[in-house]
Amino acid sequence: MLHILDHQPSLVNRFLAELRDKDIQRDSMRFRRNIARIGEIAAYEVSKQLNYHNEQVTTQLGTANVELPTDEVVLATILRAGLPLHEGFLNYFDGAKCAFVSAYRAGEGEGDLEIKVEYISCGSLEGKTLILVDTMLATGMSLIAAYKALVARGGEPAHTHFVSVLGCNEGVDYVLRNSDAERCTLWCATVDEHLNPSKYIVPGLGDAGDLCYGEKL
Repeated sequence: MLHILDHQPSLVNRFLAELRDKDIQRDSMRFRRNIARIGEIAAYEVSKQLNYHNEQVTTQLGTANVELPTDEVVLATILRAGLPLHEGFLNYFDGAKCAFVSAYRAGEGEGDLEIKVEYISCGSLEGKTLILVDTMLATGMSLIAAYKALVARGGEPAHTHFVSVLGCNEGVDYVLRNSDAERCTLWCATVDEHLNPSKYIVPGLGDAGDLCYGEKL
């Protein structure tokens, strides 16, 4: 299932507009912060899908019944562009365990694009709620490669939430085709129409990793 955060006007639209603006995005600190703010909004929306139970909290004047989440959450991130989105989620899921995956493109042209995973850091995922975040969802191959690598290392989660700021139709279709609809949910702040021949989202916003942390060699 796909959830799109900008399906109706909200502050998400402002943050997305600033992320796309070629002049505003020159401020890397503001760029990272806008990704993190979208992460906070997405974290709130994802939290509505968790399991809850009732607990009593003692106040100075009595007791209050509160519905609190019961899920054990693992927050996973694809390095490096996913880090600001991870920060936004961690501001809300502050008790979550964290996992990290290094995944990168090998080859740029159509037909020879390959995703390589070289580093994984994670604990047990068995029976837990996995939230896997990456800022851009272009082909969808990195997200699925990271997911498979995490499951191979940590075990099968009870449910997985894939979260991206900016996706495109091709990437969305790929993720939905290559994941279990009963156990996986996809979230995007917005979805663009297509990829260019180099597999970058159009109109998109550029290379999120470079805009966050500087150009790589």
